[in-house]
Amino acid sequence: MSRFTILLGGELVPTARLAAQVSGTRVIAADSGIFHAGPLGLAPELWVGDFDSVTKEQRAAFADVPQKEFPSEKDMTDGELAVAEALARGATSLVFAGAFGGDRADHGYLHLAAALSLAERGLETLLTSGNQEGVPLLPRRKAAFDYPPDTLFSIIGFTDIEGLTIKGVHWPLEKRNVPFGSSLTISNVVAGGLTVEIAAGRAILIAHLAAEG
Repeated sequence: MSRFTILLGGELVPTARLAAQVSGTRVIAADSGIFHAGPLGLAPELWVGDFDSVTKEQRAAFADVPQKEFPSEKDMTDGELAVAEALARGATSLVFAGAFGGDRADHGYLHLAAALSLAERGLETLLTSGNQEGVPLLPRRKAAFDYPPDTLFSIIGFTDIEGLTIKGVHWPLEKRNVPFGSSLTISNVVAGGLTVEIAAGRAILIAHLAAEG
């Protein structure tokens, strides 16, 4: 497996869990995502984007990182460009670090959709900000999670969800159909040994992790 970390420009809280998730990965930074490299102890092999979110001085500070510049008038986001570069290098697994928060809600939504699309193409994907994680749920594949008891999580449907089964939680469901836009799957709590399975549909599980320390 060739695992890549994509450094995005959203919020990021360095944690021991996140450090373990990105350990040993190859790293590509997208524009201002480069600023997450230091706190995570990562050395990007490539920095891509139109660099409209960094100053000339900041670019110079990372002169040792190979850079690939694109025009500001382009038809792909910097994050999507970084993913394309990772795939061209043989990526089979992706961690989107800095995927949540920031001042661009539209980019955050795109990260969710992109991760789901990549998962459907067979790539393992994880979205994280350190204190939040997003994991795509694929039909007819039981997903197991190592979140500790009392972890708050939600399942966000991008379509109607058919046959949703959630176990190891305070409010379990068994083969439940959930209409698109329903709040039924918002704010559940892990009891222990969380597993999720869907028969059909598109969805992402988003977990809110307790602070470390």
